Amino acid sequence: MTSVRGAEGELVLPGARTGREPERSLRPGPRRLTPEEVASRQRERLLDGVARTVAANGYTGARISDICRTAGVTRPVFYELFSGKEDAVLAAFRGGTQTVVRAMQRSYDEAGGAVAWPVAVRAGLRVLLDLLAQNPAFATMAVEIGSVGPAGRQARVELLAGFRRFFADAPPGPPGVTRAELVDTVVGAVHAAVIRAVDEDRFENAGRDLSELLDVLVHVVVAPFTVAG
Repeated sequence: MTSVRGAEGELVLPGARTGREPERSLRPGPRRLTPEEVASRQRERLLDGVARTVAANGYTGARISDICRTAGVTRPVFYELFSGKEDAVLAAFRGGTQTVVRAMQRSYDEAGGAVAWPVAVRAGLRVLLDLLAQNPAFATMAVEIGSVGPAGRQARVELLAGFRRFFADAPPGPPGVTRAELVDTVVGAVHAAVIRAVDEDRFENAGRDLSELLDVLVHVVVAPFTVAG
């Protein structure tokens, strides 16, 4: 497993930190932080609390009081920043998945994109697996998004549609097969494999070797477009 870094250092997803880390506390007294900066820090802590609480208890079992306790943020502050549990979980999911997709896109482009599509696909998928392995609480919370209801399912649909960008450089694929349907089916298969890996706790051990899963996912993505029909 490799450490994944972005333009501003190591990428951090919701759930990677605890809200009660001393350096994240907002001590009473004169502050140099603006109200906006205070709200931003409290929001980040709450998103960490959301990911950790949902990962531990499931969406249905996660209570706002538990989220606030984990984040070290009061309930009134929670309602200043989010309308409720659904709003907070959707914010954590969307923010985290956007970070993941941006990191995948960066690695994909650096690996060659259209010039070396299978190599670029491997680079992007490696980042996906590495980020989930480094952030198992977020990975588990992301699986729970389907339990949020219609808004959660819509967020998942939007996420999966976003992966279509990685097929713009793919070969034409087998004749007679609708390309859009093929792309969405492949994306769905990768998504299902990742969910299964989460359910099997394969991301819980940060040192666990995920190369076998990476090889399978690369084959699932590349083969339909490069193997003659």
